[in-house]
Amino acid sequence: MSFADSHHRPTRRRLLSGLVAGMLALPLALGACGGDDEPAADGKVELSFFWWGGEARAELTEKALDLYTAKHPNVTFKKTWQANQGYFDKLATLTAGDDAPDIFQIDDNYLAEYATRNVTLDLASYQQSGKLDTTKFPKGLIEYGTVDGKLAGLSFGENTQGLVYNKTKLEAAKVPLPTTGQSWEEHIAWAKDAAVKTKVAGTQDPSADYKAFWVWLRQQGKELYNGNQLGFTKEDVQKWFELWKGARDGKATPTADVIHEGNQTDVTKQLVVTGKALTSWVWANQMPELQKNTKDQLGVIAYPGDATKQWPRSSMYFSVYRGTEHKDTAVDVLNFLANDPEVGKILGTDRGLPSNLDIRSQVAASTENPSMKQTIEVVGELAKNFGPAPTVPPKGHSTVRSELIKAAEEAQYGRATPAAAAEQFFAASQAAISR
Repeated sequence: MSFADSHHRPTRRRLLSGLVAGMLALPLALGACGGDDEPAADGKVELSFFWWGGEARAELTEKALDLYTAKHPNVTFKKTWQANQGYFDKLATLTAGDDAPDIFQIDDNYLAEYATRNVTLDLASYQQSGKLDTTKFPKGLIEYGTVDGKLAGLSFGENTQGLVYNKTKLEAAKVPLPTTGQSWEEHIAWAKDAAVKTKVAGTQDPSADYKAFWVWLRQQGKELYNGNQLGFTKEDVQKWFELWKGARDGKATPTADVIHEGNQTDVTKQLVVTGKALTSWVWANQMPELQKNTKDQLGVIAYPGDATKQWPRSSMYFSVYRGTEHKDTAVDVLNFLANDPEVGKILGTDRGLPSNLDIRSQVAASTENPSMKQTIEVVGELAKNFGPAPTVPPKGHSTVRSELIKAAEEAQYGRATPAAAAEQFFAASQAAISR
């Protein structure tokens, strides 16, 4: 399992179960906010540690936790992991039953929800005291883990939006490679020309992709969210949908059925990998996973437009349960996993580019994976121009993402005009975040 699985799409059922669990967990979390650690009579501490991922991630995570125990023999772990599917159902059930893990993995689909319901421990005081060292973290990663002024989760991997392109096919057809800084209109014109010369669609249509829409909005001076409200109008959505209708009409993109494949498939089957488009709109740190699935050489750049509107997004976090009896120990574990050089060698980039920039440099210097080196270099270059991170998405974000796909596909298949599809999405999004 690669770190690219941070792009998973939670189901509607998982979202609802998370909401229910969050409401049930509120009094439990509030009632369990003790002070110092409470070790057993023999001085032993066992922490439950819960994460999602595949067997490869499990092996790496267990090795890292075993290293902590080797250096702190009084601390052991109850390790539990499972695949993406059903993970948040399980976390919701555990939280509702007052049996939440001491430390658990979470992403930005649910961080705000759990934080606003007081399930997560505020890590800010530990950060301020130096017990949780974030001095080597990009500032944006800390901002993107903060909810209502509280540090709800510690980032364990950075990524940013990336436009991955097929360098082999483009060079073979003598088509100039795309470059950071092209406007959206210039990118579409480039894609139309590339499609003519390569006989492959120039670009996947990203009108259903929330992260592309979000970057575009920021470049218009808007946001996806303004606190717990939408940060855009339905007219903004209409303009976005019209932009890509023009691209489809101009044959810069694939047909609707192929676009649908790109909307629905996992990272290993993105159109840039299957040869059905010359570019795909992904997270930059997914590039190595894409590269593993094609013989062609790939490249990655920023999304079109002003690259300073991109931000360092946390691929995932670890949070501490507010009701744990071992707060100090749990935070020390997070500090160890994020900042210990030996752990850095073990975990590598499984959860994303290491948040600690010194550890990231060590990984870049030691890895033999050329696409990983390139990704670290690209994200590092983009980071020089990053602007402020947006706030963590509010509850309902997962539904907003899925509703964008539904509405965009109505337009992509021609079943609705851009205006009608925009109205559909805007109404559904307002309902999702106001529940």
